[in-house]
Amino acid sequence: MGPSAATILLIDDDAFFLKVLSEAFSGSGFTVFTASDGNAGVKAYLENRPQVVVCDLVMPGMGGVSTCMTIRKLAGDNEPIIALLTSMFKGPPRMLESPEMGARIHIPKSTHPLNVVVLVEQLLARQSGGSPRVD
Repeated sequence: MGPSAATILLIDDDAFFLKVLSEAFSGSGFTVFTASDGNAGVKAYLENRPQVVVCDLVMPGMGGVSTCMTIRKLAGDNEPIIALLTSMFKGPPRMLESPEMGARIHIPKSTHPLNVVVLVEQLLARQSGGSPRVD
């Protein structure tokens, strides 16, 4: 299965950002599921079991950290690639050895949507290469 057949769940309370990101991913061949808050995100994860979850950090109700941690717990051994979108820092996306705030990848919210797509495609390619480690 190539990365173009991948499924992704985007969770963000910013409707405009969600639409832009969603279009970037579907335009690249992804099957996209979206949710506008953490609770809906967890429900959408359980219904669709996507390979990738991109979640906003700051959301009303269940925030990004709780959402990511809940999804990781529910996923068990079949953990998706989880990326956290945050405006807390600028600069390039960061890969972490162990999950911080529920995610191994932290992406600045200022990152261009197409660059987020490229990053996710690289992570999927690396994962399907048999090595789930991100260095």
